[in-house]
Amino acid sequence: MSESQAWDAVDAYFTDQLAPDDEITAAALRESDAAGLPPISVTANQGKLLQLLAEIQGARSILEIGTLGGYSTIWLARALPADGRLVSLEYDPRHAEVATRNIARAGLDKLVEVRVGAALESLPLLADENPPPFDLVFIDADKANNAPYLEWALKLTSAGSLIVLDNVVRGGRVVDADDDAADVLGTRAAIELIGTHPRLSGTAIQTVGVKGYDGFALARVLA
Repeated sequence: MSESQAWDAVDAYFTDQLAPDDEITAAALRESDAAGLPPISVTANQGKLLQLLAEIQGARSILEIGTLGGYSTIWLARALPADGRLVSLEYDPRHAEVATRNIARAGLDKLVEVRVGAALESLPLLADENPPPFDLVFIDADKANNAPYLEWALKLTSAGSLIVLDNVVRGGRVVDADDDAADVLGTRAAIELIGTHPRLSGTAIQTVGVKGYDGFALARVLA
């Protein structure tokens, strides 16, 4: 068995034992695939991690930047209480349409609002509404803008909030000094911001599995 085959097998084992897709999450993936959305949703294991993080956080309000087909949205929203709120920002109207159907099928449409448009345009509008601080922010959109998304997350959270930034390893490219692609530069900028910002305490975790070699960063808002 090759190394990558072992990764996939272990991922499948953990998913089967700990985070199997149910009818709702499986349908969300099928609908996304049928609509031609890119197959870049988090895995079931990662979705369950997001749900657990939200539950551990005691989250009542969640902000998601990057909805895609709503798969991660469903996992996150399942952690919310009956009067909770999740705002998810999606650039592509077609993706948002698929996500809205998936979220409604999951019975979570009363908790979740999908807003369509460029996140860097939607975030100031959201801030103008002066919402209560979000307890958890999940950033999983275009990587070039990771640092601005993180800065907006700081404006929309308070002490004790948790920020999760996905796909920070980029297959190891994040440390390739010769790689100046926008996704790598954006990811580095966000990691450096977490490491230097006085209001943040964070770390990053490398992962392997069916999505290859990647990882995520966690940052807790201190003040």
